[in-house]
Amino acid sequence: MEERARRVGVNEAMFRAANERLKELNEAFATVTETYDLICECGDARCVERFRMEPDAYTALREDASLFAVMRGHEDPSSEDIVEERMGYVVVRKRVGGPAELARNTNA
Repeated sequence: MEERARRVGVNEAMFRAANERLKELNEAFATVTETYDLICECGDARCVERFRMEPDAYTALREDASLFAVMRGHEDPSSEDIVEERMGYVVVRKRVGGPAELARNTNA
């Protein structure tokens, strides 16, 4: 896998891990807001954009290590495909091979 793709994958995994930690905080507030406040899981380490997601949608997302939630326009067409469009974000799946393998290996 090329260095850029590896770096992007590591960044995405970092944001996924941060969202897992945010999930714990969100659960305390979800009964009030009924949504989680999350950060974009794109490969840009400088990205800090946020969006809201329903708890059930988040649980379903985390069931597949190759899925990430990113802001619309933040998908990387060289290594992932949009599999679902939601209000304010899209769900992308890492392509088979290096990107998907890295996503599985970094899944907490």
